[in-house]
Amino acid sequence: MKFLVLWHFDVTRLTPEVIRAIAEQPKYGKELEADGKLECRYHVVGSHGGAWIYNVSSNEELDRLLATSPVYNFASYQVLPLAEMRDPYTVAGKSA
Repeated sequence: MKFLVLWHFDVTRLTPEVIRAIAEQPKYGKELEADGKLECRYHVVGSHGGAWIYNVSSNEELDRLLATSPVYNFASYQVLPLAEMRDPYTVAGKSA
């Protein structure tokens, strides 16, 4: 199961604790990539946060990975499930 996770920081809430968590986030991302749980990660230009594509076996696994992220308690998240779209039938189904 693939998910696009958009996360964002409110810069008005930056504290030394938040800055430390942000500094740990790249290491966390590299570990997930090495484990095959994270396909790619991007910085969203003009934003304070990122866009990561997870490849996990369940909703519960994604929830666990997000909860163990260093920035989990400091960021807001938008989680979007992704579906393959090789052709129109993949999304819309075959018509009669």
